[in-house]
Amino acid sequence: MTESIINCVEYFSSYAHVWGLVFIFLFMTMESTILPLPSEIVMIPAGFMAYRCELLCRSFWPDFFLAVIAGILGSICGAWINYLVSLKLGRPILYKYGKYFFIKEHALKRAEEIFNKYGDMATFVCRLVPVLRHLISIPAGLSKMNPKNFTVCTGLGAGLWMIILTGIGSYLGVIAGAKTSYREIITMGEKLLHQHFWLIMISVILLALIYMFIHKKVMGENSEKEEKVNE
Repeated sequence: MTESIINCVEYFSSYAHVWGLVFIFLFMTMESTILPLPSEIVMIPAGFMAYRCELLCRSFWPDFFLAVIAGILGSICGAWINYLVSLKLGRPILYKYGKYFFIKEHALKRAEEIFNKYGDMATFVCRLVPVLRHLISIPAGLSKMNPKNFTVCTGLGAGLWMIILTGIGSYLGVIAGAKTSYREIITMGEKLLHQHFWLIMISVILLALIYMFIHKKVMGENSEKEEKVNE
């Protein structure tokens, strides 16, 4: 499937100024479901297209921004598909028949363990973790996670990942040149991403801890105010 998507990117690149954002949305919707489609082969070329001003606006920053937004919306849409399917089908059916739909039992168990341990925050952090980013929406649906929190956490996690990947594509356009092929850009981008993956994860964890600290402090202050009002 990866090879097919790369071929699609190369073939439809000449139509990117019209359909590029639609393709990004559709591919990222697929990526956020159970299909084994790496987001790297979608968003890194999207950043490269933005650098070459090939998308809708034919201008770097507007194209960069729109590519990220299209990727976020696609990720949220795909995540919601997983959420609703899990909510409707339930755990027994997913574990029994999931193997026929690219859902490996051990990966699903791991996703559930992480979600049960870390709650809503797992939905945010796991959007940046290979394999788990496809599956973390399933335990969210099984546990009937608050829809608003699910959307926000998914959007924030996906947004951070979209910015990173799109930024890598644009950066590679600068250092490799506009005439570099999409296949080469994807290869270079994946290599760069793997080299700095742990640095990215540490940064994300720090952001998550800061968010949790601020959230806890704000909620604590609100609780104190409510108690004073009740008194």
